Amino acid sequence: MDRPMSASSATPSSIVVHSATIVDGGEIENDAWIRVENGLVVARGTGDTWSAADEVVDAVLAAGIGAVLSPGLIDIHGHGGAGASFDDGPESIRTARALHRAHGTTRAVVSLVTATLDELEQRVAQIADLMTTDADILGSHLEGPFLDPGHHGAHAPHLLRHPVAADVSRLLEAGRGTIRQVTIAPELPGGIDAVRLIVDSGAAAAVGHTDADASMAVAAFEAGASILTHAFNAMPGIHHRAPGPVLAAAADHRVVLEAIADDVHLDPHVVRLLFDAAPGRVALITDAMAAAGSADGDYDLGAVRVTVRDGVARTNDTGSIAGSTLTQDEAVRRTVAAGVPLADALRAATETPAHAIGVGGRLGRLAVGHLGDAVLWDAELRVVRTWVDGRA
Repeated sequence: MDRPMSASSATPSSIVVHSATIVDGGEIENDAWIRVENGLVVARGTGDTWSAADEVVDAVLAAGIGAVLSPGLIDIHGHGGAGASFDDGPESIRTARALHRAHGTTRAVVSLVTATLDELEQRVAQIADLMTTDADILGSHLEGPFLDPGHHGAHAPHLLRHPVAADVSRLLEAGRGTIRQVTIAPELPGGIDAVRLIVDSGAAAAVGHTDADASMAVAAFEAGASILTHAFNAMPGIHHRAPGPVLAAAADHRVVLEAIADDVHLDPHVVRLLFDAAPGRVALITDAMAAAGSADGDYDLGAVRVTVRDGVARTNDTGSIAGSTLTQDEAVRRTVAAGVPLADALRAATETPAHAIGVGGRLGRLAVGHLGDAVLWDAELRVVRTWVDGRA
């Protein structure tokens, strides 16, 4: 479902970025330029065929030889940053988003950890309200509470519950059409029916925090689930006689597999394996919690206490990995270091996640008619400038 997202009225009327290597849609175009007017990409070309604009950016002067221009990054699964948690309301969301926006993530889905139904109802309603003023918020993601207790990860086990239709509907209605994704363990009683209910609402159903085997995962995908939540994590692994949900997802062209490329959740060889197994269907996510861009120490992730040491977050009670301290630009760099071509890595942080949550018609590309979200990188893939709606 592609909901309207208008360009900001404060956007400069026109901007041209030229002399860049544009990496977009899985392809690379050298000595290229784009033109953005009133927040929308209106033209694109190569060489010196661009015309004057209110602002002209020479990519080489701004970012050096080898400058890369990509679409703005889109994170469909993150929980916070800069010491702030998305669960703590609008100002905390804005604080965390400012950190991630500086690292190239121009738009994001706000992920919520498991809480009581009353709390989740309030939070998705707050995010729906926030979307009316903050264009970089794409909606919410309920990562709980409909999860398998045996794969709860950093979610409080005592708050998990079966996906009773009335509870699922209650949360979807509270979001007023802005819930983009719901993670669910489909093997729970009522799980497959809940998948259908989620999909019918216009949100994406995601298989995750689950004990599902391959056949159960296939049943969920046949019912309409289209995302695998942080592949390999909080689910059965791959065995030669029990392929599990990861291979079931990789074999289904309708399914996008989330990947946390922080070298903690996934070994670099496994990151490369995902891209090889599901070309064009990997979405790089951060799963970042409050410690992203902040210091080691003690944090809350919903109802769970977390300690971060050397940039790795773990729950105090079980030692489970508790989200990440990743930013999406770092995920791109680590993915490239794992041997994935740059065009594929950037596609996994832009076009693929946009399509996974139904906003691919306006975001995730630098194509004419798309919103003017862009990131300028230097040759070392460090973010130099970021634009949202053509506005820095």
